[in-house]
Amino acid sequence: MPPPERLASKAGWVPEVPGVLSADQVRATGAAIAAEQQASGAIGWPDGHVDAWNHIECAMALTACGLHEQARRAYGWLARTQQRDGSWPVRAADGTDTDHTAESNHAAYAAVGVWHELLVTGDEDFAAAMWPVVRAAIDFAVGLQTARGEIIWRRLADGSPDSYALLTGSSSMYTSLRCAIELADRVGDPQPDWELAAALLGHAVACHPDVFADKSRFSMDWYYPVLGGPVRGEAAERMLKAGRDTYLVPGLGVRCVRDEPWVTGAETCELAIALDAVGDRDQALELFGQIQFLRDPSGAYWTGWQFENRKHFPHEKSTYTAAAVVLAADTLAGSTGAGSTGAAGLFRDVAAGPSVWSAADPAACGCAGNPAALR
Repeated sequence: MPPPERLASKAGWVPEVPGVLSADQVRATGAAIAAEQQASGAIGWPDGHVDAWNHIECAMALTACGLHEQARRAYGWLARTQQRDGSWPVRAADGTDTDHTAESNHAAYAAVGVWHELLVTGDEDFAAAMWPVVRAAIDFAVGLQTARGEIIWRRLADGSPDSYALLTGSSSMYTSLRCAIELADRVGDPQPDWELAAALLGHAVACHPDVFADKSRFSMDWYYPVLGGPVRGEAAERMLKAGRDTYLVPGLGVRCVRDEPWVTGAETCELAIALDAVGDRDQALELFGQIQFLRDPSGAYWTGWQFENRKHFPHEKSTYTAAAVVLAADTLAGSTGAGSTGAAGLFRDVAAGPSVWSAADPAACGCAGNPAALR
């Protein structure tokens, strides 16, 4: 637990990155997110639809900006709309379900949001009240884990699991499991089975990327094993270096997909957080500064930029991009000693838990050449 002077609810910390974003500018970005919050407390995409992962990311940004009432409304929506199995379907702006499949990554991220809220505010009562929501959500995700460790990306409308797992989603769920384990200990309800699930998942991500569906066209599959936590140390540095020529556009940011002239704010900010996690703060700060060309005077952020046509693409400002900016600002502020919240080190510290596998090499774990070990 951070000391009292670092708790945003007591000291009023709002992230700032000197020379890039002031605390007032970060507050304006939080206000831009809050302006898009629906009456129900939900925070959706530009078209109004809501998925739990992006909703939670926005709630975390609201908390980091000191907008605690709006953040609690967001968590209230999360608690009210959780399904009996612990998941959340994708919902339209009017609250009706638009997709009756349920994604494991969306559900699991509830743990990250609640742990983040506790780190920033120190509100133990809130954590205790949200614990049943988190426990059910994590159990839903772990219920889709295979014997070799990866977690299937969704449960279909008929209740059956889909046929494959996603590297980005499983990497994110490693963070979720580490946060959930910390939260379980904090509320006095340890979940040792989650420790095993996290170890198996981290191992699958770091040492056996071949067991996941090939989505390498997307830059997220490049950096998420580092951002999520399973890959650290020299292996992380090698992994990030290997993709730079493919996904980085000098002076602009990170491509969303490797084969399109399109950089996006959210991916660039996530890569900055990943770079910070491995100690490359200079490049993290450089990327964070570069992507500020997507900032609107209101404090909102355009989703991306098509650099051959020199146009915003898609032509929208998205809450999830603004949220990624706020969370990256907090992370970098914490690393550089500027004003930050008590959760500034979440992705750097919690994700790098005791069950990290840093080898990123199947031979290092003894599974290479032994297919039976992966079944």
